[in-house]
Amino acid sequence: MEWSFACPDWKERLVAGRSLLPSLPLNADLAKRAVMIFNKLRLPDVAGQPLLRDAAGDWQRDIVAALFGSLMPDGRRMVRKPFILVPKKNSKTTGSAGIMITALLMDDAPRQPYFLYGPSQEIAQGAFDQAVGMVQADPVLRDRFHIRAHMKLIEDLKTDSTLKIQTFDEGVATGVKPKGMLVDEIHVLGKRHYAQRVLGQLWGGLVSRPDGFMVIITTQSDEPPAGVFKAELQLARDIRDGRVKGVAATTLPFLYEFPEEFQTDRDQPWRDPACWHQVLPNLGRSVRLDLMEQGFAEAEAKGNEELIRWVSQHLNIQIGLGMHDRRWRGADHWLDNVDDTLTLETLLARCEVVTVGIDGGGLDDLFGLAVLGRERDTGKWLLWVKAWAVKSVLDLRKDIASRLVDFEKAGDIELVDTAGEIVVAVADLLESLRKSGLLPESGAVGLDPAQIGALVDELESRGFDAGDAASGRAGQIEAIRQGWSLSSAVWTAEFKLHDGVLKHAGQDMLGWCVGNAQAESKGNAVYISKQTAGRGKIDPLIAAFNAVKLMERSPVAVPPSPYASRGLIVI
Repeated sequence: MEWSFACPDWKERLVAGRSLLPSLPLNADLAKRAVMIFNKLRLPDVAGQPLLRDAAGDWQRDIVAALFGSLMPDGRRMVRKPFILVPKKNSKTTGSAGIMITALLMDDAPRQPYFLYGPSQEIAQGAFDQAVGMVQADPVLRDRFHIRAHMKLIEDLKTDSTLKIQTFDEGVATGVKPKGMLVDEIHVLGKRHYAQRVLGQLWGGLVSRPDGFMVIITTQSDEPPAGVFKAELQLARDIRDGRVKGVAATTLPFLYEFPEEFQTDRDQPWRDPACWHQVLPNLGRSVRLDLMEQGFAEAEAKGNEELIRWVSQHLNIQIGLGMHDRRWRGADHWLDNVDDTLTLETLLARCEVVTVGIDGGGLDDLFGLAVLGRERDTGKWLLWVKAWAVKSVLDLRKDIASRLVDFEKAGDIELVDTAGEIVVAVADLLESLRKSGLLPESGAVGLDPAQIGALVDELESRGFDAGDAASGRAGQIEAIRQGWSLSSAVWTAEFKLHDGVLKHAGQDMLGWCVGNAQAESKGNAVYISKQTAGRGKIDPLIAAFNAVKLMERSPVAVPPSPYASRGLIVI
């Protein structure tokens, strides 16, 4: 029988409350033994210390059966990386501790190292404390294991194997070859730019251990997924849905989340408690629906920000575009207007005229460029963006560094060594647009020259006309007033997104900027600025508004003179 981790009917299984474990050719005896051991462990922090047989859900026994029942006679473990996405209060930490104690008890090999990794000492300590509590709650286990609290270590006196806390940082992976490891709350690691490298080193350490494993268990992030969390979650989803198969399908997904279309539906059907059971596998045990409803109502009463945090943690709702109260209203229609075929090349091929918007700031900012085209025949507006940043931004803004690295991998951001490289790269791109013959004679490039005067100088040196402010003569390069003066562009973009006549390339970077944008009403104007964007960046979005400001004028392209390529004819 094939070892396929795909579960194409997962949506129906969630609705019906059925197992998410696909049919696998497990060793029934090993699976049964592991589940029996797991069931005999006790819940350490509940009155009466009930057995996990009664306190744990069947979904946790599925994980145990798959992990330990996949060990083949030749020593290979076929399920090496379970990825569990489950909301808070579903006995995630306790179940994880039970898995690691079960691993020690299932392993007869001597001196095997097992580890508990967490993004912080506190998180790793939580699982360790539960494991210690399980040992102390059972007289047989008390005799078998020696707890060295000062070393954060549990030693198996029968095999000399150990279970130890390890904080997840850049130094932990060197020389470590664990037999098994638990990585807890990987969504927190998504905010650390080094996490992908460290996790890769830990996973690489299992190459010499065909029976080794890595269990990843986490809740959803209270921010849009990023970094290593985004990568691992997407891989798990792709395997679950059958998009990734064969030797690349290394992860066994247990994802308790609503379908994407359910999460992004504007009617927000996930608000109905009647559907919550789908993502709460421990409902009726560690989770009570009446208390969930109270928590939801309280979060709702505190405002949208607290509600978003609550649903991300307790219902695994993935934070998307502009869910905050002060979001730019164009965010509500952003995902409806993705054109997957759109690139800079296809945009130029489809459009009769383009305008360019540019926005940049300091060393901890992005330098954003937006190309906005008007499509032939349809008149629709097509948008594509690109950004640059000096590499030092990864140190200056560590809170978003992993996200910027993601965007670099997608090709939407270029990280360079100096600001001068950005100026040259942007000027080169604008020169190529000029050669396309799609730029208008005036009002072709809109920017704030007070911030990026070096670019204006470079463009003028290449023959771009900056006009003459004193005489009022317009040029191809035009200063765009910022702040409230961009109101018309902000509203125009909103309306066109609402009507479906502004399409964009679906770039994650621009979607992130849209989600970061906060709108503030001032009199009859709407104000979107860097100051109101919080920790996130919006420079490419502001660049897009600058391009919209120019496109509002219904510009006409001026094709290049034929003499530019063949020279003048002298008679």
